[in-house]
Amino acid sequence: MTRTVALGALLLLGACAQGPTLQQRLSVFMGQGEADLVAALGVPARTHEAEGRRFLQFEQRRTVAVAAPAPVPYYGRFGPRYGYWPQPPGYAVVGCDITFELQEGRVQGFSTRGEGCR
Repeated sequence: MTRTVALGALLLLGACAQGPTLQQRLSVFMGQGEADLVAALGVPARTHEAEGRRFLQFEQRRTVAVAAPAPVPYYGRFGPRYGYWPQPPGYAVVGCDITFELQEGRVQGFSTRGEGCR
């Protein structure tokens, strides 16, 4: 009985396990050179230099489905009907801007901004 409970608990924990967070995935770039960063993520959307530091901004955009809005009454030829016309699901574009800070050609830090940064 105890083994069954332990096995069930392990399976439950395994089902809840998720992959690494965005912060964990980006932390592998710390200390790497600009060429390695561009090779992994592609050409940055923007670059900026200030006070000996270089900033590279990468943009990620994706389309996600959102829940359909509340149903609306179906109006037939002779007025409202007893039912609702189903609404199609909606779509939204979510984005994440990732900015890397480089000093002397090496990644020193990064920041993220946007609702798509997960």
